[in-house]
Amino acid sequence: MATIEKTLTITEKVYVRVRLANEADIHHIYKLFYQIHEYHNYTHLYKATESSLCDLLFDKVNPKPLYYGPSVLLLEVSPTPFSDINNKDEKFKPVLKQFDLRAPVVDKEHEDFKSKSCGDDEKNDVYIAGYSFFYANYSCFYDKAGIYFESLYFRESYRKLGMGRLLFGTVASIAANNGFSSVEGIVAVWNKKSYDFYVDMGVEIFDEFRYGKLVGDALQKYADKEKV
Repeated sequence: MATIEKTLTITEKVYVRVRLANEADIHHIYKLFYQIHEYHNYTHLYKATESSLCDLLFDKVNPKPLYYGPSVLLLEVSPTPFSDINNKDEKFKPVLKQFDLRAPVVDKEHEDFKSKSCGDDEKNDVYIAGYSFFYANYSCFYDKAGIYFESLYFRESYRKLGMGRLLFGTVASIAANNGFSSVEGIVAVWNKKSYDFYVDMGVEIFDEFRYGKLVGDALQKYADKEKV
């Protein structure tokens, strides 16, 4: 059940689809990436444009095998059920699920995040709620590539509903089913809810390691030292 006026209000059940992003989604991906930078107070570090993101995520000049290049899974929501369409040409079969709601979901941004890639001409009530961003990484510890889980983010209206487990679990399934050695990434120790979430999902936290980054002016100091 839903009411759509200036805000989208979903009651009782919300229907969910996880699918692989495509070029038609780039505007929404750009906005979601900006929002996660806002959440962490890092907007001053956000240098991407829609064009540069499109080149990064959908590189047609040097395409990489599925899941090895930068990959985005989008989680879409709808007040009505999705069709389980079996498209053999799809690189990734969308994951469908429904969630029972304890309280209504009120989405004031729904028009800004209306999906342009519904895959169903008769369905126009699909909205992008969140994403996961990941790509292949390599380590001397393993003889196969792993997956680096760069970020997971939901718009505020769709947090604390259990959707994070679905999205992270989908990435883990991709890794397990496609021969990757691991799923790894940064866990913010200051964010107890996030920390507990990843531990509960089976992630082992290595407290003896700290993440380091060489970026900006610090990186450019090396620009003329040795050209490779």
